Amino acid sequence: MRLLIHIGAVVFLTLLTQVGGLAWIGTAVMARRLANRRLVILGVFGAIYAGLSLAAATAAPVFGRVALPCLATGQSTLAMQSPLYCVLNRHYVSKPMYDTANKLAADMNRQFPGTLTQALDGSFPFLDGFPLLPHLSHNDGNKLDIAFYYGDPSTQKYIRGKTRSPIGYWGFERPERGADLPCEGRRDILTGRWDMSWFQIFNSVVVLDRPRTRAALEWLTAPDGGRKAGVTKIFIEPHLANSLGVKDDILRFQGCRAARHDDHIHSQVKK
Repeated sequence: MRLLIHIGAVVFLTLLTQVGGLAWIGTAVMARRLANRRLVILGVFGAIYAGLSLAAATAAPVFGRVALPCLATGQSTLAMQSPLYCVLNRHYVSKPMYDTANKLAADMNRQFPGTLTQALDGSFPFLDGFPLLPHLSHNDGNKLDIAFYYGDPSTQKYIRGKTRSPIGYWGFERPERGADLPCEGRRDILTGRWDMSWFQIFNSVVVLDRPRTRAALEWLTAPDGGRKAGVTKIFIEPHLANSLGVKDDILRFQGCRAARHDDHIHSQVKK
């Protein structure tokens, strides 16, 4: 039973963080000398995991991955939405995607001074094809999710660094009456299209900053913007794209079995 627990922990932590399984194995080896002191063992795991994560950041460029900035300063135009993504090693992208994200952020700040563009899940630091669950395609560094921009519900004024959800995901935009809802009425068993109703109590009361979100989509689809930077595909819910008035052949619907995309923008560059 103990062996099965260790195997399960290694698999889970590897799928969650890519290097967590190795940290667990290292801790298990050392635990025999620690007299089963749980706090000490937890500290050892944290130290090993932190060391492996730092080593991953150093080695990632060898595998064609670059780390996005984890924390925003007052002058930042691009950063991860939460340090949690960095703790879990999910903030790595390819060099082309890194450049594209920075160009998007720079253009957003040019159009709307003081704007911070926030990234969500990218990829792990190593190995093309390694899954980044629950995503279906974030496995090569060429995909990056971008958080929407939000404002104060009473003043409509943009709030820098604020998202509806504390993790950037699952703060869904409600469709307008009569909107195009291609998945309405479906009851698929095998699906990632979760409504996450239980999570909504954690979300903040903010409103979508429509000018900024529209501008981001327009840049990503523009011939002299995202297309020139290598963007080949964008996922967003049809009702939201229509509501924002942005249309393009690379602006697509991800399908009814994939996760909802009315809480973030999925961007993708060519390999």
